[in-house]
Amino acid sequence: MPQSQDVNVLVGLATRDDAGVYKLRDDLAVVQTVDFFTPVVDDPYDFGRIAAANALSDVYAMGATPITALNICAFPVEELDLSILIRILEGGAAISEQAGVALLGGHTIKDAEPKYGMAVTGTVDPSKIVTNAGARPGDLLILTKPLGTGILTTALKRERIDAAALKPAVDAMLTLNDAASRAMVEAGAHGATDITGYGLLGHAGEMMEASHVALEFDASRIPVFDGALELIAEGVVPGGTKDNAAAHAAFTTFASGVEPAVRTLLSDAQTSGGLLIAVDAANAEALRAKIGPAAHIVGRVREGTGISVAGSSPQ
Repeated sequence: MPQSQDVNVLVGLATRDDAGVYKLRDDLAVVQTVDFFTPVVDDPYDFGRIAAANALSDVYAMGATPITALNICAFPVEELDLSILIRILEGGAAISEQAGVALLGGHTIKDAEPKYGMAVTGTVDPSKIVTNAGARPGDLLILTKPLGTGILTTALKRERIDAAALKPAVDAMLTLNDAASRAMVEAGAHGATDITGYGLLGHAGEMMEASHVALEFDASRIPVFDGALELIAEGVVPGGTKDNAAAHAAFTTFASGVEPAVRTLLSDAQTSGGLLIAVDAANAEALRAKIGPAAHIVGRVREGTGISVAGSSPQ
């Protein structure tokens, strides 16, 4: 797509960041993003909540504050009862209220498969934007949520696990990245991105390219949901994760001790995943502690290019 030549575009298409940023004045910029997808859980209310949290995450990843949202919804009105749509929208509204976001309306279309998400607008001080282009050699990398939501939601669809086994992942997907976002801004984080559809390696690859650095991950430090690695070993891998892994092979090298299931996990397509934060090594432990026990130091930034993965089994 053609690149905007508007000098007020602070973050556009060039770095494939989580959201666009447009300067209104020297101390104020708007942050805009849009995201929607098909159901990842059976409960319509939870689906609405997860989709809303996922959309808001792109704004949090920029160190910004979401202020308004618009619903985007596709629904098979002739096949499914409208009460399902109502519950989806109620879920989105609940997360909006929790985040302090004004839900202004939206748009719906008829479609064969339900889809829901939001277009979100946020605000940020232009001097405090956190982008995927700011990682520096010497930084440590912090991941704020476990990996494996794509594997587990696929396992639920294939009836390999029940709702109880999926609950820890649902709880994580419902957790807003607002507190982690505020903490990283206060800690002076150099760069960040949220981990969603392209998996950890995909979004880390965007950070690597945008920042002109190399990234190193220690597989043994990466948090993972219980059961995800076992399901991968049993062949429960969504198509999107397989596509991700094929694409990530172009810029990722694995140490011989990194097991095949772990390699797949690092490409697993996430929904409402955590933030990957690049922060000065001197501030990393304090930032991790402030975010809480879900946050882990999982790697480091070095000079060069590409991504390397060492270590053995994740946590």
